[in-house]
Amino acid sequence: MEHHEDDLVRLGWLSAVGVEVERLGVGLLDALTGSHAIRRLDLPVPTMLPAVLRQLLLPIMWDALGLPKSRAQWTERMARGAFSEAEKERISDYLETRYADRFRIFSERPFAQVAGLTALNGRTKTSALLVPSTASGNNVPLFSALSEADYLDLSPGQAVLWLLHAQCWDTAAIKTGAEGDEQAKSGKTTGNPTGPLGQFGVIVPTGSTLYETLLLNTPYRPDGLPDNDRPQWAWDERPASSGAKSPTTPSWSVRPAMGLLDLCTFQSRRIRLVPTRTEQGVRVRQVVVCGGDRLTTWSEHELHTAWNHTAKPKAGQPARRPRRHTSGRAAWQGLGALLSLSVPVEGDGPYTSVLLRQISDLQADECLPAGFPLGVETCGLEYGNQSAVVENAIADSLPLPVASLLADDDWLRRAVLECVDQADRVAKALDSLLSDLRRAAGGAPLPRDKGERPSARLLHTVDDRMRRLLAGLRTIGDDYDLLEQAQQAWEITLHRAARQEADALMAAVPPRAVIGRTEKINGKEFVFRSGKSAGAFYTRLNEILSRVSEPAAVRGETA
Repeated sequence: MEHHEDDLVRLGWLSAVGVEVERLGVGLLDALTGSHAIRRLDLPVPTMLPAVLRQLLLPIMWDALGLPKSRAQWTERMARGAFSEAEKERISDYLETRYADRFRIFSERPFAQVAGLTALNGRTKTSALLVPSTASGNNVPLFSALSEADYLDLSPGQAVLWLLHAQCWDTAAIKTGAEGDEQAKSGKTTGNPTGPLGQFGVIVPTGSTLYETLLLNTPYRPDGLPDNDRPQWAWDERPASSGAKSPTTPSWSVRPAMGLLDLCTFQSRRIRLVPTRTEQGVRVRQVVVCGGDRLTTWSEHELHTAWNHTAKPKAGQPARRPRRHTSGRAAWQGLGALLSLSVPVEGDGPYTSVLLRQISDLQADECLPAGFPLGVETCGLEYGNQSAVVENAIADSLPLPVASLLADDDWLRRAVLECVDQADRVAKALDSLLSDLRRAAGGAPLPRDKGERPSARLLHTVDDRMRRLLAGLRTIGDDYDLLEQAQQAWEITLHRAARQEADALMAAVPPRAVIGRTEKINGKEFVFRSGKSAGAFYTRLNEILSRVSEPAAVRGETA
């Protein structure tokens, strides 16, 4: 096999978009040393970004250069906007000399795989097993173009991307037993959890270039990385006293992460890619996927999730647990958690990720400019049927004003959260209007889990305006008057959208809703009429959107 066909360092297997919006194909060396000229990675699915960052780019950078040991070091790197020549030489030496043989896909020591891994039944499975959107085994998505009997030809680069994705997001439950795995029984291993990222909602801060994104995802630590914390490709450098099993063998262990490098390159599966020579070149059609290492607890080193704090946890439960994203909700609807900068002093509540708290500290010390183009990528998977299948993927991106992360001067954060809260309250008011109109017409409110609701249409209508608002607030500076104008414009947008939805609801009710009816709820009698319901809705709307409230005479409402 030609050297360049399986060399991740030089092979242009990573698709990227340059700063001039040109399409690029880069290997690991060019992706890192040229990260200042790359706007973003162009990956098949949003859930692949954290996999590539955590399993490859960040650990290589951290291990080759070390973590910044102070805010000053971090700030100096960020202000430079690119790796220095000395840093590029260290990265090049790391990839092309120290670990050159560790980043080959089909070598005697293949990257992120177990050489010669063989299932106890001697069989291999289609490469579709690595791709959640393609039918394979228990995971059978609707409208899949392939069945398990079909070949899914993956180029070496594509196969590695999905390999990394599986290490982070693979489904749980039963996995094929491997020869040499002493814990396999009856040809299988049971009790496998999902991949580490499948257990929480992922939050990745991003900048205007890949270099900035790498720095934003890099913590500064005075003590740097511990000596026993090594990435999976340098496992042989870990002390034997750790007692953990090597990821280059079929054996696996249940253990905590030893540090950032170990956590990010955690091998939750034992995998082998099986190459096939075709007319189009080397392709991966078959794979072997077996159970791998399992984390014992939520790692204190985890960077990419927000947390739920419990003041009085039950016996045996931790005081903090990672938050999951909610399907059907835009990322801006969860800004309350993203902007929660400290652990709740009293009671339960959310607080944001380590990285966003670090960005808050950097902004407070003016290490980042107020108009810095910070973005946040959120993603997650929803699993079903004992987490053995993927039911839904969640992904969103959001512009985030850096100044909203300030802990002491929180005027912008309060304004942003007020806008989000207004949208949520107006949406609930619309749903209440729908319920009242249905009762007035002689029906019953919609069950919670059924039917289309006006709140969903409203939030979809204002989604683009909210993103534009957040992007605009990134450059607002200390202009309080401009902020007030922005909030008023937001309330006008929300008010118009709410009136449009309310008018549509009122136009759809039958004539008998005007007369209405009396209904007993919890022993009390309530009168439901369309006019009364509309009046209550507009009163509530004016309370929520006080900057653009209308008098009753202008609205023309009646009771």
